[in-house]
Amino acid sequence: MKLQKDKYIKMEILEKQKLIKIIKDTFEKKLSKQLDLTRVSAPLLVTKESGLQDDLSGVERKVSFDILKDGKELEIVQSLAKWKRMALKKYKFPLHKGLYTDMTAIRRDDKMDETHSIYVDQWDWEKVIAKEDRSISYLKRTVRKITKAVYETCQYLKSKGFVQLEICKDVHFITSQELLDLYPGTTDKEREYLITKKYRTVFIMQIGDDLSDGKPHDMRAPDYDDWELDGDLLFYHELLDMALEISSMGIRVDKTSLLRQIKKAKKEERLEYSYHKAILSDQLPLTIGGGIGQSRLCMLLMGRAHIGEVQASYWDKDTLAECKKLGIELL
Repeated sequence: MKLQKDKYIKMEILEKQKLIKIIKDTFEKKLSKQLDLTRVSAPLLVTKESGLQDDLSGVERKVSFDILKDGKELEIVQSLAKWKRMALKKYKFPLHKGLYTDMTAIRRDDKMDETHSIYVDQWDWEKVIAKEDRSISYLKRTVRKITKAVYETCQYLKSKGFVQLEICKDVHFITSQELLDLYPGTTDKEREYLITKKYRTVFIMQIGDDLSDGKPHDMRAPDYDDWELDGDLLFYHELLDMALEISSMGIRVDKTSLLRQIKKAKKEERLEYSYHKAILSDQLPLTIGGGIGQSRLCMLLMGRAHIGEVQASYWDKDTLAECKKLGIELL
C-alpha cells in the first residue's frame, strides 16, 4: 500500500458512517438526474439456465447453493449487467430513459487489497438507446454526465465542510490501444497509473479485445459490453498515489457484436440461453449501462486509504495486520 501518511486524516468510525450516507444519497440524486434514471429493486439470486449471471472475465467461481423447496440451484449475482437489460423491457422503459439499483454481490475470487473486497456494492444502471446512439460520441457524452455527477457531489461535500478534495471534471479519453502505444513495455495497471496521474480523470475505451501485443487491456465477458464501445472511468487517488477505477460501463452488444465476440471467446454454448436468444431475435432494447462502485466512490471522496474504511466486509489476517500497523481503522 503506497499510503501518503502526511496526507492521511483519521476519522472516527461513526463519522465515517454518517458521511457515507450523505455521499450515497447525494450522488444517487445527481446521477439519476444526469442520466434520467428511475430507481428499481434488483435480485440477489439468479438461476444458471437463465443466462443472466455475469461471468466477468470468465474464470471467477460463483457462489451457489440449492434450496429446500425444489432443489433448484441458485447463484448469487456477480453483477446485474444482463438482468438490467431484461428489466428495461419488462418495465417498458421508453427511449432515453433508464433504471438504477443498489447491487450487492459476492465475488469470492477477487483479491483483497486496499481497493478490492469479496463484497461488491455498486450502483448498477441501464438506459434505453436508439440504434444511432451506438457510437463513441454517445458513450463519451454519457461518461461526461457521470463525471459531472461525481464532481457535483464533491462540490456539495466541500460546501458543507466535509472534505477539501479536488476532482477534475474534464475527462481525458483514450483507447486501450492508444494507451499501449503511448506506454509500450508496461503492464495494463502501470499504464492506467501513468495516464491517470497525468490527467487526473481518465476514461479508457475499447476494453476486451486483443491489442497489438496479443493481449486485451483487461478481461471482459463477451456477451454484455460491445468491446468497441465500452471502457473504464478512473480517478487519481492522491492519498494512495494510484488510479482508482470508479466505473466500468459501455454500450451493450447488439446481434452482430454478440455473435462476433461469442465466437472469438469460444463461448457458443451461451447462445442457447434465453437472454442471448432474446438479443439475437431483437426482443431486447438497445442499451447502455454500467456499474459505479459505491464503496470506491466513498473511498475517493472521503480520502480513505482502504476500502474497508467505508464497507463492512471480511478481511484476512495479513490485511488486518497491515491496517493496524498503518493506523487504519476498518469498519
